[in-house]
Amino acid sequence: MGEFGFAGRVLSLRMGSALAYAAVEQATAPGQLSLSVMADLYRAERITRRTRVYGVIGDPIGHSLSPVLHNTAFRARKFDAVFVPFLVRNLREFLGAMKSLGVAGLSVTIPHKEAILRFLDDCDPLAAQIGAVNTVVVRGGGRLYGYNTDYVGVLRSLERRMRLAGSRVLLFGAGGAARAAAFALAQAGSNICLCARRPERARALARAVGGQVVARAGLAHEFFDAIVNCTPVGMHPRGGSPLSSAELNCRIVMDMVYRPRETELLRLARRKGIEVISGVEMFLAQGFAQYEIWTGERAPESAMRRAVLSALAREEK
Repeated sequence: MGEFGFAGRVLSLRMGSALAYAAVEQATAPGQLSLSVMADLYRAERITRRTRVYGVIGDPIGHSLSPVLHNTAFRARKFDAVFVPFLVRNLREFLGAMKSLGVAGLSVTIPHKEAILRFLDDCDPLAAQIGAVNTVVVRGGGRLYGYNTDYVGVLRSLERRMRLAGSRVLLFGAGGAARAAAFALAQAGSNICLCARRPERARALARAVGGQVVARAGLAHEFFDAIVNCTPVGMHPRGGSPLSSAELNCRIVMDMVYRPRETELLRLARRKGIEVISGVEMFLAQGFAQYEIWTGERAPESAMRRAVLSALAREEK
């Protein structure tokens, strides 16, 4: 029931179930999908034993728009696949059960981006260097191969707005997303500064990329070309901002949180006249790269972008 049972309601059809329940007007139990979502988003009537299964794993997972992003792509390309959200608290147990579900690939989000490395059979050298994986491909014999496309998402989002070489960028946070951003920006020639709730993690990442650690107490007296929020603070439905207005002394603020599209952090930045970059841009860029890794085809970027922006717009009404 609930979020744990969400994927099973869709995948039961692939496993041979004759029926799958969907609510026409109002759900009668936690985790039930509406008829429109089951038919339009998951294309339930087309699911067979041959349908490839992809999904996103994380905790929490209800906020993710990855099912909208990738199911739209599969429909646009007429690719026989379905993408479902998996609420995963015990990573080892899930990976052990994954084969029986027919999973061909995964998107990995908080809190599993770093932990999943020890379960992989092999890994892209860049992802191994970063120490975080957000994309997994299941190869022959059930072998798991990891990639990091957050790296691409960060670069594409920022390089359109600023010159990265020689810039001074503050990354707030030191988890898997921050690691991808740090390595991407360091290789682009940026000077990386790190500030995190756990200083020891910030120091370790700073050493890895030749950056420096900035104490939270000193942020109000520092200036950066860009500040990037790499934490989940501000995510729907909890809201909030990881930084105060006084700590936003920069030309650009980027938030990796994409739902809501305009977070409290971005609103604070706008009020100060600072240029903002929504996490939607990074989410889309990393998702395009994921799709291409999984399928070997060019992602239908326009269709994917429209679907995600429409979903966010409906939510904002």
